[in-house]
Amino acid sequence: MTTDAFTTTRPRRAFTVRGERRVLGERTWVMGVLNATPDSFSDGGLFASVESALAQGLALFDAGADIVDVGGESTRPGAAPTAANEEIRRVAPVIAALRARADGLISIDTTKAEVARAALDAGADIVNDVSGFRFDPGLARVVADSGAPVVLMHVRGAFDTMHREPRYRDVMGEVLAELRTSLASAQAAGIAADRILLDPGVGFAKDASHSLEVLRRLPELHALGQALLVGPSRKSFIGKVLDAPAGERMFGTAAAVAACVFAGAHVVRVHDVKEMTQVTRVCDAILGEAA
Repeated sequence: MTTDAFTTTRPRRAFTVRGERRVLGERTWVMGVLNATPDSFSDGGLFASVESALAQGLALFDAGADIVDVGGESTRPGAAPTAANEEIRRVAPVIAALRARADGLISIDTTKAEVARAALDAGADIVNDVSGFRFDPGLARVVADSGAPVVLMHVRGAFDTMHREPRYRDVMGEVLAELRTSLASAQAAGIAADRILLDPGVGFAKDASHSLEVLRRLPELHALGQALLVGPSRKSFIGKVLDAPAGERMFGTAAAVAACVFAGAHVVRVHDVKEMTQVTRVCDAILGEAA
């Protein structure tokens, strides 16, 4: 008797973007990271000019990214807050330039309503809020009024304090409960379910053991009924396991991405798009899904 070694737990989810209804889960989508910042943990400063960021964004699309995620504020441990006008100065020209040259989906990685509005005006399609609507009460209204989809991530505390001795009694139980609160806030603002993705926030306000447990228990998040995005790329939990700096975590990231796909993630957020697209295609093929 033979049995399948892998059985997908990934449900299909409706996803509406640019007014077009799509289906997530038929294959894994890849979101490429584009940090237009001077101080991000992995590649800060490499793409701080519009020209370098545009070139990198186009390269990410060419490498297979379904979405390019543009950010103008570092979320690394100890990062200082960035003023909204400075964040807009960093991201809006990059998004406008990328929109003029590429047809792929663009997301804005921000927690601020003012920045999200400017980014959407510049051509962004999706808002990626790592605060899960906890930092800026006006952001939910901006998203609702725009009709754009949103990614709501789990986090506790501000960027400069969230890594100081994070404590949980039941990490996944608490992540699930707090994401349910963010989801309720989005729905109360009038954002439809097919415009909401949830992210458990691997590496945010979580130590290595917490992040590993979140990945181990990822299928529990399907109870919320939403598409799932997970961003394990180059995170500190990989460095802890491998004793490796951020620039030497590609194989560890590949293992984590594969685990996310087998646990039912619909979208993975990564730095190394070409390599991780290969990982997701093979995982999808193993699952018997579109490769």
